[in-house]
This record gives sequence, structure tokens and C-alpha cells, in this order.
Amino acid sequence: MGCMLSQLAAKFAFFPPSPPTYQVKKGDNGKLTVVSSSSMPAPVADDPSLDVLLIDTKRGNKIVAFYLKNPYARLTVLYSHGNAADLGQLYDLFVQLKVNLRVNLMGYDYSGYGASTGKPSESNTYADIEAVYQCLQTEYGISQEDLILYGQSVGSGPTLHLAAKLPRLRGVVLHSGILSGLRVLCHVKFNFCFDIYQNIKKIQKVKCPVLVIHGTEDDVVNWLHGNGLWKMAREPYEPLWIKGGGHCNLELYPDYILHLCKFIYEMENTTTAIRLKRIRQSLSLPTRSNTNSSAQSDGCCKIKICQPKCLKCPKPRCGKCFRLPKSLCCWKPCNCCWKPECRLSCCCWCFCFKCSEWRCCVGIHKGINGKQEG
Repeated sequence: MGCMLSQLAAKFAFFPPSPPTYQVKKGDNGKLTVVSSSSMPAPVADDPSLDVLLIDTKRGNKIVAFYLKNPYARLTVLYSHGNAADLGQLYDLFVQLKVNLRVNLMGYDYSGYGASTGKPSESNTYADIEAVYQCLQTEYGISQEDLILYGQSVGSGPTLHLAAKLPRLRGVVLHSGILSGLRVLCHVKFNFCFDIYQNIKKIQKVKCPVLVIHGTEDDVVNWLHGNGLWKMAREPYEPLWIKGGGHCNLELYPDYILHLCKFIYEMENTTTAIRLKRIRQSLSLPTRSNTNSSAQSDGCCKIKICQPKCLKCPKPRCGKCFRLPKSLCCWKPCNCCWKPECRLSCCCWCFCFKCSEWRCCVGIHKGINGKQEG
């Protein structure tokens, strides 16, 4: 039953353009080129900054990817698009983002989209983005520290899937993202096993700054989805709520590119030390007192009730865990057993079960009930 409902949800989630807006062919030089198959203009064939790739996934599909190089880039954006577009429609946007944000940009078509083989499904999109990330590592030498994941609408699903697995990722952008597939169709407060793209769970595992962009008048994915993702992020960045923005037109607003530029600039100049400092500040841990700190440094338990301490040695002996002082000022081994003996004036008493002696600085007490000597 759950599998059937999951397949039904997938039918509402994926709407690949039919027919695809482009085709991929191999040129005389052996490189892949893009040919338009619709009235829309195809990517420029002689664009030296564009690499057309055909990538194998672990689920046996071949997906198409566009990699646009910027010689001044310090970071790379991995873009996961929405559910009703393919790379042919997004090429112009990719060029604008590459230039305005000064980044390298990798975009890809899901299985069953554009010239990619297979059928679109949640599992296939996860395999798709993992294959593209591996390609970035092996073919272009891009590590997760220099990578920003960008997910638009349904693309927020594979984006958060990969982001949850990369602890040193530079940043994440969620553009009109969803809490889950089922929550787009109806308002539910519980998680169901047949729900798809359960971003509500994965957002809490992302360990890098998360920028959320959402239109206040989005009639496809309600603004509450974006607000919910932003509130649940471990390291939320200043969100962008575009007043009057819908689901597919946020790129037309000036604030969109301005806020993205600000985010990219800060990510470029964010070091590991700065990120750790921000995480500590966001946690707002209470300052520990000196008493607790000294007890923890001695390896003692946190109980505050302790036995009387040595008059010279300032370290107490805990009454719960019976941890002995580490100071060498007052303890030495007894000649006849392992029990310690105090050799300075203090109130520490030690009883030897072998020689039946109480040993202390004021004298020796013979026997358990014996008389005191000297």
C-alpha cells in the first residue's frame, strides 16, 4: 500500500517537458554538443566555458549535465532544478548566475528529464545528484569545502539528501523548497512512510549555512514550507522572503540576485574558524562555574558533597565516587598493604586490614579497637 501511494505521489511530483527542449550529439572532435529540439534556442555550441557531460549513475541511468566554468570563480554551485524544466530551458539562467555570482556552475537533468535516460523517481534523483557530485570531485577536483548546493522546488529534495551527507559543505540554497511531497498536497503534522522528499527530517542534519528563498504569494508551494525549513536549519542564514513573489518568477526580482551575491560573498570569506565561532554563539551554552570545572578536571563526579579535604592539599575526595586527590603532598603507600598513609598533618584516616592499624599523622591506632600509641 505504501509503495503504491509513493508511486502516486511521484506522479504528482515530476512533470518533465515533453518533448525535451534539447538533444545531445557527439561532434566531430568527440565532444558532446547540444542541439535544440524545440522553438527555444539551444546553448551556444561554440561556448568555450560550457562542458556537456553524460554521467552514469549507480542505478544504471545516464544523465546529462552542463558545467559552466568561470575563470574568476572561487566556489562552485551544484544546481538541482524544479519538476517542470530541463537544461535547455535553464541554460540562460545558468549563464547569468555564473557571471553575476562569479562561480562555476554545474546543472544536471534528472533521470527521465531532457536527454537523460530512465524514469523520474525520488530514488533516481538521489542517485543522480550523487553521481554528479562524484563527477565534480574526479573530473574537476572540487571538494565539498568549495561547493554550494542549490535546490529549487523539488530540487530541494536531492539537495538536502546530499547536504546531509557532507559535513564540510560550504553552503546550501533552498529556492521555493518543500518540507515534504505530501505536505505540498495537504497540511499534515505527522510523517508517513510513503511520503517522498522528507526534507523536514534531513534539514536538521545539514551542518553548513542554509539560505532560504521563498515568495510570499507562492500558490504551488506555500511560504510556510520555506519558513519551516529556515526555522529548523541548524545554521540558518538571513532568509529572503520576496513580497508578491510566486513559484517560478523569483529570478525576476532584483532582490533575488542581490541577496544571492551577498550570500556567495560571505561564503567565500568564511573560514573554518569563523564557522566554529558562529556555531558556539548559536548554541549559547551557559558558562560553567569554577567549582564544576575543577571537579571535572579531576575526573570526579559532579556531586557537590565531598569528604573533608587535606589541610594542605586543596583537592577534595568525592563522597560519591571516592576519587582520591591527585596531589603528591599527603599520600604514600603503607609498607604492608596497598592502602595509603597520610604523612602530613591532615584529617585523612587510613585503615590497614592486614596489620589492623589506623595510620594517621597524630599516631598509630593498634587494632580495630586497640589503644592509641605515642
